Amino acid sequence: MSGPAFIHGERVTLHPQQATDSDLLQQLLNEPQVRHNIGFNEPLFEPAAEDLNARDADTHFVVCVDDDPVGTCMLHEDHHPWGFGVLGYSICPDHWGNGYATDAVDCLAQYAFQELRLNKLGADCYATNPASARVLEKVGFQQEGRRRDHAFVNGDYVDLLEYGLLADNWAP
Repeated sequence: MSGPAFIHGERVTLHPQQATDSDLLQQLLNEPQVRHNIGFNEPLFEPAAEDLNARDADTHFVVCVDDDPVGTCMLHEDHHPWGFGVLGYSICPDHWGNGYATDAVDCLAQYAFQELRLNKLGADCYATNPASARVLEKVGFQQEGRRRDHAFVNGDYVDLLEYGLLADNWAP
């Protein structure tokens, strides 16, 4: 179990990621259905999983339902005065289709806009992952661009869809 809840959503709670969450990270990021959708192409070993949060300035959370971990999400705050952040999310395949990713992204938007006072959030997904695009669109993100054949995923080049959400367009 992760640390104490930091953000409460309608369906999920976000808990700050800790070193004790390395088993979840290994399971999630080594799962082919997940890693092919997020561009994670190297095996994640336990020491790397424990150190994943310490490697960057991102804020990492464990997504929990009834205190059970079902995925992860992160917010990278660009420390430029423009007030921009980028988010990402992954849910264990056994928990897909329950609205957990949408609620987690909405929680991150709430945190970014109401507490960090960011003006805009960005997120990317592969064109081959329409479920991820729907998550972003449900929260209010709009597609702002398409990078053709931008990523090599599961043996093919695929388009990368770029999404953005302005604070003024987000509805809590």
